[in-house]
Amino acid sequence: MSTNAVSTEQKGKEAAGAALRVATLTNDHKNDAVKRISAALMREQSRIEEANRDDLRRAEQDQLAAPLAKRLRFDRSKIDELTPGLAEIATLPDPVGRVRSARELDEGLILHQVSTPLGVIGMIFESRPDALVQIAALALKSGNAVMLKGGSEAAATNRVLHEIIRDATAEAGVPAGWIQLLETREQATEMLALDRYLDLIIPRGSNEFVQWIMRSTTIPVLGHADGVCHLYLHSDADLEMAGKIAVDSKTQYVAVCNAIETLLVHRDAAERLLPEVGAQLAEAGVELRGCEHTRRLLPEASTASDSDWAAEYLDYILAVRVVDSLEDAVEHINTYGSGHTDGVVCNDRAVAEQFMKGVDSASVMWNCSTRFADGYRYGLGAEVGISTAKIHARGPVGLEGLLSYSWRLYGSGQIVSSYSGADAKRFTHKELPTG
Repeated sequence: MSTNAVSTEQKGKEAAGAALRVATLTNDHKNDAVKRISAALMREQSRIEEANRDDLRRAEQDQLAAPLAKRLRFDRSKIDELTPGLAEIATLPDPVGRVRSARELDEGLILHQVSTPLGVIGMIFESRPDALVQIAALALKSGNAVMLKGGSEAAATNRVLHEIIRDATAEAGVPAGWIQLLETREQATEMLALDRYLDLIIPRGSNEFVQWIMRSTTIPVLGHADGVCHLYLHSDADLEMAGKIAVDSKTQYVAVCNAIETLLVHRDAAERLLPEVGAQLAEAGVELRGCEHTRRLLPEASTASDSDWAAEYLDYILAVRVVDSLEDAVEHINTYGSGHTDGVVCNDRAVAEQFMKGVDSASVMWNCSTRFADGYRYGLGAEVGISTAKIHARGPVGLEGLLSYSWRLYGSGQIVSSYSGADAKRFTHKELPTG
């Protein structure tokens, strides 16, 4: 049956029903299902690649933007990248049912705060079919159901991946309907109205795309806008380290949200650092756009405009600015950045801590590449996206970001009347170990 033959509302209803049953699966049951997904991806490689080639041909004909076209590719190398993350997810402790806090209210009256699944998660994403696999595995491990809407440019690949995951998890006994695929723009709009069935929307795409999602639904949205990331080279930064980290942060994969878009350099170190670091970036194919001071040291750099400081290029372009102090660097980042990922290179830990406290971003790095801001690299198994929000989840969103909690009170016949009035009993409110 076509994925479009069932109404969007019916799919939401089916997902909500399945979510109640998925929430009760044991950890072994969920791990078996995740392993089956990994094995099925390897087994169905040729089928996936054939579908992806169709999408790539259509993308070329439609002149899809280069960053989106690069994210669209899904071949053996992409499967090889995904499978370690899936394997790690299957080894992680069960996040559901974990006692987050325990407190004795009185003798024989014990309160637990227990992690629980969110319910049904709706994900809307552009290009990047690998996102479908990651969200499916993480949602399953965290006891949630999912509704997925990928971009039309990846329609064939997404359809095949959905079928493979659906069939693999059915073999593992996961309740039917836990994973739903939407394929049209109309279905995406309809999903945003399903506040009766969906508990969270996660968008992945451009700033305009995420903002449209946020304006179009009353369902809570977890996402980020731009990835305007910075690397700041302090006055005592080691030259070799600075060059290596700058090049990796920019060029390891330019079309992603945690690649740097602006390089800041302390004025006292600019003459020592910029010529060599600039040469390394240029050798890596990066076009530099600099402030007046930068251009005196790097004549080959073009002049940066005000718009360059807030630009997310997702390309081999880097804005470079010389700043007078650590405080100026922090102010620049908080003014022009997007709260995503920013880093500092310096020798003094106190300077690094000052930078990390001052920069208001989801991930802040000291003496390492901003490209480490990733769910798999953080040991989360994978991620469903990066959140720059400050409520519920922030940074790479893995299993913990797909959970809520409930309060569970274990009594032995107590009533509230005993704790009110002249002869009221007193609460002990004693913290208890959770282990």
